[in-house]
Amino acid sequence: MKFIKKLLKWLLGIIVALVIAAYIFDYDYILKGVRVVYFTGHSTAFIDDYPYFENDTIKKGTTTDDWPLHKEYNSVNATDALKAINDQYGTIAYLIIKNDSIFYENYAEDYSKDSKTNSFSMAKSITSALLGKAIMDGYIKNLDQPISDFYPQFKGTKTTVGDLSSMSSGLDWVESYTSPFSITARANYDDDLAETILNQKVVKTPGKEFEYLSGSTQLLGMVIKEATGKQLATYLSESFWQPLGAENDALWQLDDGDNKLAKAFCCISSNARDFARFGKLYKDHGKWNGKQVLDSTFVARSTQSRFKGQPYGYGFWVSDYNNKHTFAMIGILGQYVITIPEDNVIIIRLGHHRSPEKVNFFPSDFYVYIDEAYAMMKK
Repeated sequence: MKFIKKLLKWLLGIIVALVIAAYIFDYDYILKGVRVVYFTGHSTAFIDDYPYFENDTIKKGTTTDDWPLHKEYNSVNATDALKAINDQYGTIAYLIIKNDSIFYENYAEDYSKDSKTNSFSMAKSITSALLGKAIMDGYIKNLDQPISDFYPQFKGTKTTVGDLSSMSSGLDWVESYTSPFSITARANYDDDLAETILNQKVVKTPGKEFEYLSGSTQLLGMVIKEATGKQLATYLSESFWQPLGAENDALWQLDDGDNKLAKAFCCISSNARDFARFGKLYKDHGKWNGKQVLDSTFVARSTQSRFKGQPYGYGFWVSDYNNKHTFAMIGILGQYVITIPEDNVIIIRLGHHRSPEKVNFFPSDFYVYIDEAYAMMKK
């Protein structure tokens, strides 16, 4: 018994020492990561994490624009292949929108059409849309405006707002999702996100090559906030959430610091139907119900590869799967809004996990969700 008591005291001493060290060496964000992830029974980030963070509200308008139901709404069943992959990776929402009407819609577990879950990196596409809106509104000159106009720390770097949006910033960010000491983990759990981002250096020539860095989008969000003088949630609400007739308020996670900075690189909590509105907006060249909400030229550039052979435009992933031009919003756990303009089809999938295997830049399940949607529409 004495041995056990000594062991427990020793372990407690080690824990206290580690906690103190974390605060001394500015790694206390790891403690929050442990509380949010492991103390809730998870081993990594999860789709229902928003209650564990501060959030800003993206307010819907006084009127909503409900999605119409297709004349064949839910008249077909999911294919066996779709059922299998949904079970394997924990799909909680799967929608097929055909000719701007919901053709198929299914929710699993206790989730519904109004359930909020984390967008993860689909928020990057939305942040890029805000860039286009800020240019359209005159807050930002164009894609070539230097970020040093907003943050003098980057004077002489030649990095532009377009470089941030197209993932060619040249920042020394290291995109890692496994190490608790990575800057990506720090950005997600730290209490001073601005300090983390503004300590970044431009170490490569910007605008030359695609390199996916969450820090690029976070800095872009900060530029938009600086240019507009508005919180991102507020600007998103008045620019898109309300004009597009979103059915529900959404949430945008903030850091825990005094600045309450939105995580522009991730973490908008909403539902499949409202996320899908961005697919329709971009499919329709920036128009919604006949009104030009976003500049069509910006939309066109956003959904085409900026660099030859690379899968990214300005905030959107791009593909030519099945010889059809396709663009997508993608989150790390298999959050997808996949738009195929040629066929007037939008496919939305939200869930707990995605395939770890990649084929031509995309997780292998990405292609399954497309293939099975087309199989169902042919029935």
